[in-house]
Amino acid sequence: MIEYRPVLFVIGILLSALAIAMLIPAVVDLLGQSNNWGSFFMSAFLTAFVGIALILTNQGQKFNLNLKQAFILTAASWFVVVAFSALPFLFSELKLSYTDAFFEAMSGITTTGASVIIGLDYLPKGILLWRSLLTAIGGIGIIVFALAISPMLRIGGMQLFKTESSDKSDKIMSRMAQVSISVISVYILLVALCGIGLWLAGMSAFDAINHAFSTISTAGFSTHDTGFSFYNSAYIDYTATLFMAASGIPFVLYVQFLRGDGQAFYKDEQVKWYLCILAGSILIVTIWLYFGKNFDWLTSLRYGTFNVTSVITTTGFTSSSDYASWGSFITTFLFMLCVVGGCNGSTTGGIKTFRFQVLYQTAKSQLVQLIQPHAIVKMRYNGKAIPDGVTASVMSFIILYGFAFMMVAIVLSFSGLDFLTSMSASAACLSNSAHGLGHIIGPNGNYSTLPDLAKWVLSFAMLLGRLEIFTILVLFSTKFWKG
Repeated sequence: MIEYRPVLFVIGILLSALAIAMLIPAVVDLLGQSNNWGSFFMSAFLTAFVGIALILTNQGQKFNLNLKQAFILTAASWFVVVAFSALPFLFSELKLSYTDAFFEAMSGITTTGASVIIGLDYLPKGILLWRSLLTAIGGIGIIVFALAISPMLRIGGMQLFKTESSDKSDKIMSRMAQVSISVISVYILLVALCGIGLWLAGMSAFDAINHAFSTISTAGFSTHDTGFSFYNSAYIDYTATLFMAASGIPFVLYVQFLRGDGQAFYKDEQVKWYLCILAGSILIVTIWLYFGKNFDWLTSLRYGTFNVTSVITTTGFTSSSDYASWGSFITTFLFMLCVVGGCNGSTTGGIKTFRFQVLYQTAKSQLVQLIQPHAIVKMRYNGKAIPDGVTASVMSFIILYGFAFMMVAIVLSFSGLDFLTSMSASAACLSNSAHGLGHIIGPNGNYSTLPDLAKWVLSFAMLLGRLEIFTILVLFSTKFWKG
């Protein structure tokens, strides 16, 4: 029998913290004389009531989570937090259905950035701030999940990174709590620096704060329907590009660097691959824009750098030029990059760079053994031998990722969406990158017109992609619940 008290107790703590967070936009709307403040206070009251009730009814001796409880807690906590995060949207003057409110909250918490809200320029500041706060909450949750939970669950090759939180030789800190606090501190520092940078580049203070939350979490929520096109500023574009790229790097490396390891980034092979893919992709798009679209070099570099970085980090910001109008090659190329994603331990979505490294090592090993059948090939990652089971775990993840993509696309087609929208929406939400292809959900599109069935399916796809697929699918196994 699985003991659920520890799970419910932790969820109670998370809901109580969420209720406190709801008071921030409530105060903003109250000071701004917006009538929308009441929706946040009502949501905070309901959330706090449930959270405190769960704490009081499940408190007791010190809890030690086992593996089954960890799986249940991970999936349940994300789902429950999203369910309650949707309440301010439901009670607000937007008058969203619960389907739309849940979709918007799921998109924020998973840092996907897909939206069903139109008319962002005219919304109360509290709602805009709440969307941004959800991305910040989700971004921190992603980092903690990557550091503390996923290596223990041994899903998708994540066991490669267990030493990042426990090996004293890595010179971070031995205890997970200290590591989490240090990483969260770095996260807050990057948000502050990004906000200051965007403000100095020309954004208003309110816009800078919101975009800083959304940039570091690689979510892509904006305070304007046209995104960064609203500003049409090279300074703002380059500032956002810098911090988007920085957010694709493992946050634990920033901790190592600040603690005196000057070669923390240089020694990490995943970072090298990520930066090489990013630089190479920027070069390709820049050259294409210069020769194919007749932009000057500076404009080509600006648009190429911003859009490639936004896509590969699965941020999803749109710039002053719509990349959907750059031709089928660039559109397809950029769309494929969103599936790649950034580094593990960052806030990006996608398959993650390290899995492509393991895949490359596996393919290289197979080729060597075809030529030399008796050769013993040692696969290594960051100078260490790849542990047994990691290769199979990575291959299983990629296969399941492809299977999930096909199944979501099929259900979307069943709901009445066309082929292009179904395929691109499936890939976009599964990789937590928001923008698909076509006139409905393209770079300048929106998910508001999709049928309710499609929104629920895509909400599930966002969570499935964010929690690395296995964490959700294992709950559908009868063997998991036995014993």
